[in-house]
Amino acid sequence: MKQPKLSFWQIWNLSFGFLGVQIGFALQNGNVSRILSDLGADLSSLSLFWLAAPIMGLLVQPIVGAASDRTWNKMGRRLPFMFGGAVIAAGAMMLLPNASMVVAFIPPMLFGLVIFAIKDAAFNVTFQPFRSLVSDMVPPEQRNLGYSVQTLLINIGAVFGSILPFVLTNVVGLDNASRAGEVAPSVIWAFYIGATVLLGSVLWTVFRTKEYPPEQYYAYKGLDSEAQALAEQVRKSRSLGEKLADFWQTMKSMPRIMKQLAVVQFFSWFALFIMWTYFPAAIAQNAWGVGVEWYDGAYIAQMGGVPANIAAAKGAAGDWVGILYAGYSLFAVIFSLMMAKLANLFGRKFVYSASLLAGGLGYLSFVLFTDPTMTHVNLLITQVEIPKGALGLMIPMIGVGIAWAAILAMPYAILAGALPANKTGVYMGIFNFTIAAPQIISGLIAGWILGSIFENQAVYIVMLAGGAMVLGALSVWLVKEQEVTEAA
Repeated sequence: MKQPKLSFWQIWNLSFGFLGVQIGFALQNGNVSRILSDLGADLSSLSLFWLAAPIMGLLVQPIVGAASDRTWNKMGRRLPFMFGGAVIAAGAMMLLPNASMVVAFIPPMLFGLVIFAIKDAAFNVTFQPFRSLVSDMVPPEQRNLGYSVQTLLINIGAVFGSILPFVLTNVVGLDNASRAGEVAPSVIWAFYIGATVLLGSVLWTVFRTKEYPPEQYYAYKGLDSEAQALAEQVRKSRSLGEKLADFWQTMKSMPRIMKQLAVVQFFSWFALFIMWTYFPAAIAQNAWGVGVEWYDGAYIAQMGGVPANIAAAKGAAGDWVGILYAGYSLFAVIFSLMMAKLANLFGRKFVYSASLLAGGLGYLSFVLFTDPTMTHVNLLITQVEIPKGALGLMIPMIGVGIAWAAILAMPYAILAGALPANKTGVYMGIFNFTIAAPQIISGLIAGWILGSIFENQAVYIVMLAGGAMVLGALSVWLVKEQEVTEAA
């Protein structure tokens, strides 16, 4: 039985929840390092704080993927996980900016491991089933469109989440100053707004999307529904040890293309983790001229605190990070609008490789933008005075945005056609290892590299990320595309 095509708005509705989830991720990516630095973390330890996010992804997504493969109820197959995860994620986002009540009693590292871990676990419970939902609902001939729409919504959310603290400060007038052990009011309200949009957008998908019932789904995927039901009964009767053994066998029998894409994913996500961790410091140092000593907690304590001019520069740089993140997300939105057509015209691998190369060159050019001359910038919603070097950083963001759009869509478009329909969720969850593992490795070694080799000059760790992204572009050509021809 041939799976019917979906209208554009059906594809839009089933992906719409990504908008809110990405707002949450954008708020985290743009503000966590800034908050932790205000709490006293030095540059070399920042990457360790960030380990909570990929570890949660590594643990949660395969479990959720496997569970959603076997879930069929009145709400659907993937939708129950999206709904439950969104409720918890929104609650965690509401609690996160009130963390000053927590860090007053426990060390910042424990704060990172507990608060961030809960929030990221909920994000992953919400996020993972969306990937499988597109594979379930969208027929093969619309797959490029499906993942491109998903990427578009992700980046609209990223733009909104990235600029939200800046807008609340420079347009609404909320204070963006963070005192020791506290979170700035602009960040607090940004997280409140983000949590509300996250929950609302996921509920839109849940109530506007109707998943196929089991018999219909299996017919569209060329599977025997009775055989699948029997196999599910067998799985339920197995012991925990047998289930773990079955999961290990699934890992071992993963399609070869997953292993090939894992190489590309390693270089891509190694670079992205560095960006999210060290962009605020790199921009403050490289464009605003803030000395590396002002990221050393011991030095700051010795000097009796951070001088007002340094605090102002770090705050301005932190605000500008959000604008740059919004910039690369906006460029990603624009590129995602044409990415499906380019992939159909030139092939997925060419578009994927060229996009990663653009991102790598963007990171490598970061060191060129150092002009401290202050210039007036009209952002339409407000006007600011920033160094010319900071304004020039919008140029590298074009390449970073192109790479980001491709990273969010191309590996999944390539992979989806190679996965058996009855194991799509668990394989998509396992594929998340290729996102989490490079971030964990980056988190463990990037801080040491920055402190021991680059002497805390953060711009050089960004250039290292550029080199990794270029290697990712080259490794795309090792991938051999394939399509599943029969049920596995």
